[in-house]
Amino acid sequence: MGIAPGRWQYSNMAQRNPLEDKLVVMIGGSGFIGTHVAQDLLDRGARLRICSRHPEKAFKLKPLANLGQLQFARCNAASKDSLAACIKGADAVVYLVGTFGKDQKALQAEGAGHAAAAAQAEGADAFVYLSSIGADAADEESGYASTKGMGEEAVLGAFPKATVLRPSVVFGEDDDFINMFAGLIQALPAVPVFGPDAKLQPVWVDDVAEALGNALADPGKHGGKTYELAGPEVLTMMDLHERIAAGQGRNPGLIPVPDVLSGIFAALPGTPMNADQWRLLKRGSVASGDYPTAEKLGVSPKPLSLFLDKWMVRYRKHGRFTVQSA
Repeated sequence: MGIAPGRWQYSNMAQRNPLEDKLVVMIGGSGFIGTHVAQDLLDRGARLRICSRHPEKAFKLKPLANLGQLQFARCNAASKDSLAACIKGADAVVYLVGTFGKDQKALQAEGAGHAAAAAQAEGADAFVYLSSIGADAADEESGYASTKGMGEEAVLGAFPKATVLRPSVVFGEDDDFINMFAGLIQALPAVPVFGPDAKLQPVWVDDVAEALGNALADPGKHGGKTYELAGPEVLTMMDLHERIAAGQGRNPGLIPVPDVLSGIFAALPGTPMNADQWRLLKRGSVASGDYPTAEKLGVSPKPLSLFLDKWMVRYRKHGRFTVQSA
């Protein structure tokens, strides 16, 4: 993916960017969202410490940083001591850890609380917790939703001026969501569609990154608040599959799968979707309207339709030489 010139690089040079030379510690910063957030923060002149079980996954960011601007640290987000060591000296902290695995409570709730407490002890100015639309500590069906809700409570209890961001499904050219369906549509003459009527409001990863950077840059305005980050389009899962197929110039059979069969499939071992993911997919991911949106963070979200046709070129039969019918 090409890297655009920094948005701060050519802005009002008379006004110093508030994150310039600040040390921002990113817990879980080597993943899909984390690397995009890192690019945004590097553009703003922040110094970054990317902390992860596998920080080497973020080494691709090295060419984007100035000398001394980027550090890497191995971190166990389930360990209070490991988190405290990584957060030493931080001016701001971002907690991006998320999992559908067995350690959800340890990583998404307890780890987030320990990180927020460490940031508070260090005197950090800002803390951002990446949660999810629908997060609810009282949710008895979804471990993901309940532990994200617990994480919000733990973070705000330890760092009351933290900012909570609740994105919908996050998409990007290098994501595992759009590309998973794109690969299936490319490979199969008929594709099952799970939760065909489930509604999503997908949000572009760079819009999430900009919103997060803006929250860090002005904790006095955004601290202590929860924001929902969603795109301008509400799509069903069937809509999404149809758009991906059209972008590839393909016309596969898209087969709606009944919920009962989807639930059985998700319960089987080794499938690409577990039971928790199925429950979340079925209920959808659309902004509730109960919280301020990305616009309040200075971001105008861009629709998936703006990017999808270009991204699907590599999945077409003859790539960019495919003739698209009118």
